[in-house]
Amino acid sequence: MKRAAVLTLICAVLTVFGLSAPASEEAVAEPVIRAVVVTGGHSYDKEAFDAMFESIEGIEFAFEEQKDHSELFEDVSDWDYDVIVFYSMTQNISERRQQNFLKLLEDGVGVVALHHIISGFSTWPEFQKIIGARYLFAPIEQDGKEIPASSYKHDMDIAVKVADPAHPVTKGVEDFDIFDETYKGVMLEPDNHVLLTTDHPESDQTIGWVRTYKNARVCTLQPGHGPSIFSDPHYRRLVTQAIKWAAKPEE
Repeated sequence: MKRAAVLTLICAVLTVFGLSAPASEEAVAEPVIRAVVVTGGHSYDKEAFDAMFESIEGIEFAFEEQKDHSELFEDVSDWDYDVIVFYSMTQNISERRQQNFLKLLEDGVGVVALHHIISGFSTWPEFQKIIGARYLFAPIEQDGKEIPASSYKHDMDIAVKVADPAHPVTKGVEDFDIFDETYKGVMLEPDNHVLLTTDHPESDQTIGWVRTYKNARVCTLQPGHGPSIFSDPHYRRLVTQAIKWAAKPEE
């Protein structure tokens, strides 16, 4: 429910009971953000991953493991989440589910895309435009040129640089080091607003960005293989701030 609608409802209830409405918006507590965390299609350290979200205050999380790749989007008529946090690597998404997902983005539901999902729904071209990237499992030909397959490397020491410290997602986050998995040769959308970079030779330079798609705010963070990164305070702050930023649809 949008903030304005929440305020209207509160005022109506107070009026029914003969109570005074708050003098200003500041007198009303911020509505709790509701986020759904989507997993499936790839193994991960569930205990460490879940602990990261359990440490976040002010956000209610529901966890949905996709066993039929994308069943979360089969019916969105009673949708009740402000943000979708993708950590899945499932591939199949029917035309119906695609359209339902796109409707949510039209409605302003935000997206936070973490790590594995960069290689999710890889045969649906529109998904690259949504999250701003696509991992290539095999070479492709584009504009008459062959683009080689993407690559990854486990257990890399990665120096993360904050490219835009003024953005709400990176605010208060300084450059930091992580032990995680790198991706290289990922197709990136040219209009991504870059937040994080690295100079690691086995990684693409851009590893974190934001963008908009329809009325949705989208933040993609390439790191996140785990498990050690899930307890890293810098990464936890990035994820938290990404969710809070994505929960506010574009005007």
